[in-house]
Amino acid sequence: MKHYFLLLAALCFTVGTTVAQSSCSQYYPLVEGTSLQYTNYDKKGKEEGQMDYKVTNVNESGDTVSATMVMEISDQKGNTFSSDYDITCDGNVVRIDFKSLMNEQMLSQMGEMEMDITGTDVELPNNLSVGQELPDSNVNVKMKMGGVMNMNMDVETINRKVEKQESVTTPAGTFDCYVIYSETRTKMMMSNQTMPSRVWLAEGVGMVKQESYNKSGKLMGSSVLTQLSR
Repeated sequence: MKHYFLLLAALCFTVGTTVAQSSCSQYYPLVEGTSLQYTNYDKKGKEEGQMDYKVTNVNESGDTVSATMVMEISDQKGNTFSSDYDITCDGNVVRIDFKSLMNEQMLSQMGEMEMDITGTDVELPNNLSVGQELPDSNVNVKMKMGGVMNMNMDVETINRKVEKQESVTTPAGTFDCYVIYSETRTKMMMSNQTMPSRVWLAEGVGMVKQESYNKSGKLMGSSVLTQLSR
């Protein structure tokens, strides 16, 4: 259970940069049918699984564009996890609603568990520049299991900053990227940990690469864009 929610927490603060560009969005092509595939690696570079995303249900109203991202995660053991979440672009900022990550399918997997989810959306401006500081975000999940045990999870993404520009080559191509650094602080039961990460973000594509580190700065895992279809 703990592993499941830590994985969800990590996804919450990285998938915000995995969507893809409409007239509203500079970096994210919110175009119906756009699909992206990422391969996940452990700290030794061994393949761990894949993440697949597809843009669906795109709606435009004035300067606002909304879409649904369908997400599927699979590992080397054949385990799969799927969900969907909502994205909104207002012409200046892209926002992800964290509450929508906890949809009916995910809730059904938790059985009789009751959940109360609060927090703030992750925001990413359309215009990025080196040295720019980005807003913090957070999500809190309160869980009640069978009326017996209560469990809280707090996840904060802090110290978000655009570090530099860098060219990155992956199996999907070569991309000019902004590198965004952040720290994800997770509190759950007796666990309290902070994990730094970096995301390489390309215009018109979204996330090209992501790396997570331990508190000492050593690489713990990574994700790389391996397929892109628009």
